[in-house]
Amino acid sequence: MRTIIRRSAILAVCAGLIAGSGFAATAAECFMKAGKGTAGTLEGAKFQVDEVLLQATDWGAWAEWMASGKTTGYDFGKRKYKCKQGGLGYECTGQAKICKK
Repeated sequence: MRTIIRRSAILAVCAGLIAGSGFAATAAECFMKAGKGTAGTLEGAKFQVDEVLLQATDWGAWAEWMASGKTTGYDFGKRKYKCKQGGLGYECTGQAKICKK
């Protein structure tokens, strides 16, 4: 559990730095994002990846997705995952094409 929290915290800080550095998406812009997640279950590790992808895109989109499962300002495209057992259960890397509406 401690490792998961540390990774999430580190990724959250990095995402915040990127978001605040002027790399935010502009209207009709699409881009690829990648992330890594670790959890005790395969589904949990994929969920961690999805969180990282949205946090690196827009904290508001992440918060909306966590609350409602929707991202009204973005098209959160199909995700591709590569997962393996190890560490605390499963480790996944993933990527998605995200477009600002």
